[in-house]
Amino acid sequence: MDFLTALGGATTGLLGTIVTFLFVLTVVVFVHELGHFLVGRWCGVGVTSFSIGFGPELVGFNDRRGTRWKISAIPLGGYVKFVGDQNGASVPDAATLARMNPAERAVSFHAQNVWKRIAIVAAGPIANFLLAIAVFAGSIYAVGRYEVAPRVSAVQPGSAAERAGFQAGDVVLSINGAAVTNFGDMQRTVSSSGGELLTVLVDRNGVEKTLEAVPDTVQEKTPFGTHRLGRLGIQGPRDAADVKLVQYGLGDSLRFGVFETYYVVDRTFDYLGKLISGRESADQLSGPIGIARVSGQAAKVGGFAAVVGLIAVLSVSIGLINLFPVPLLDGGHLLFYGIEILRGRPLSERAQEIGFRIGLALVLMLMLFATWNDIIQIGASWNRGT
Repeated sequence: MDFLTALGGATTGLLGTIVTFLFVLTVVVFVHELGHFLVGRWCGVGVTSFSIGFGPELVGFNDRRGTRWKISAIPLGGYVKFVGDQNGASVPDAATLARMNPAERAVSFHAQNVWKRIAIVAAGPIANFLLAIAVFAGSIYAVGRYEVAPRVSAVQPGSAAERAGFQAGDVVLSINGAAVTNFGDMQRTVSSSGGELLTVLVDRNGVEKTLEAVPDTVQEKTPFGTHRLGRLGIQGPRDAADVKLVQYGLGDSLRFGVFETYYVVDRTFDYLGKLISGRESADQLSGPIGIARVSGQAAKVGGFAAVVGLIAVLSVSIGLINLFPVPLLDGGHLLFYGIEILRGRPLSERAQEIGFRIGLALVLMLMLFATWNDIIQIGASWNRGT
């Protein structure tokens, strides 16, 4: 039995959820850390260890350059430790650096010029974005995509669509000025626009009409949890002639991959903006438990293809989160390097140490909050009997 068959056969129950979660997270973390590793090696920096997971080593080996490749006991991340690092977060080890001879110091991370350090740190998130683009592009290149004409077959009574004046037979041409060619793309826009005014251009019997609609906000239960979504209340076309399988060439597939990656980034910032302004709730944030639950559901509902899609989405999310300007994350390092460029010298060791401690506290608080959300979601599912 090959690996994919084994993975597919393990998609029920707790074991299947754990296996799928570890597979998804390991791929995303490995690619992220590989970005740091490859650019670090390219810049001439020595690498002491490459770890998937944290804590005690379970299994590992040394390569010919002395890097220890290992899998560690706590499978919730990973790190690359460069020469001169105190830990996997690239906090400088002042005592070790002071004991180094000139040759050793020359290959340490902290002896590199600021532009090399920026390249090494940024390579992790960039690798995540490239992985997502490759997965999205590869998926559509391999199987194509069914496109459904944005035609309205029916309008639900009392819905936002009825209030806006939609009629059966309308063909949606654009929403807020953006062209619409696929019913699924229209659903995407509507689902993320609950309570917001949409200007919709439709073709009604050959005549263009402009409608203004405010999608209702509804709580919708999905296999991946309960989400607040916008809903117009229209049904898509039922005629088979309105559905076609479109095959994509390599160039179009790559453009699709870039667009899908951008879409995930855009939706993330849209959610954060609504969260800050009070228009969205923080209960949608998920931690490791939530990701594990979604991984298991993805495998159960959509099989390996859905798991691959989840890898792409999670890769974008991890890449983006790591760019946030929080000390300890990659974005925090980039913030320090930006300050170093402006000042002409690095921040003091004391200032960096304080920053890393604040960053650690923020990351831990966020993880605890997200995990609490996950527990609440699971409790709610049990109460509903799911």
